[in-house]
Amino acid sequence: MFIRKTFTTEADIIKGCLQGNRNAQKHLYDQYAGKFLAICRRYIKDRDLAEDVMIEGFMKIFEKLTQYESKGSFEGWMKRIIVTQSLLTLRKNQKLSMEVNLEYHLEAGMPHYEFVDMEANELMEMIQELPVGYKTVFNLYAIEGYSHAEVSDLLGISENTSKSQLSRARALLKEKITQIQSKERSING
Repeated sequence: MFIRKTFTTEADIIKGCLQGNRNAQKHLYDQYAGKFLAICRRYIKDRDLAEDVMIEGFMKIFEKLTQYESKGSFEGWMKRIIVTQSLLTLRKNQKLSMEVNLEYHLEAGMPHYEFVDMEANELMEMIQELPVGYKTVFNLYAIEGYSHAEVSDLLGISENTSKSQLSRARALLKEKITQIQSKERSING
């Protein structure tokens, strides 16, 4: 009689995956696919391409699982592979421009902005509209939690370029939020 093994702990899932157990691999995939697709979508606009990147990321996870040393978070280890796969795809499919945009000057008198009660998906849409370099650094630093040194290593840019890109991304986001506030004030009187 065929008995289907249930994977209840992370250690069970990892052990099953290391043994090539398809159910364990499916369990791991089902558990993290939604979260990892969201990560890929932060970097890659096209949903189909983001799904492909996520699947490639899972393949790398299964391939490199023997390298996981049970130090630190398993999810964090996998997440780093997914982010790296997203960045590799960006580099291949787009000329990832990380240079400073000289046409965009930060004004000393940036308009004051207040926090706007907005949905998370509205903010994520604003982030998606940022230029690729700004968006990539913003995602890595502000959302994924990488340091500027780590961003520098991942993208092959200087730490100062990472800081500059983050600053400009934040300035553009503030500007967009200010525009939304102005529209809302004019509508609401």
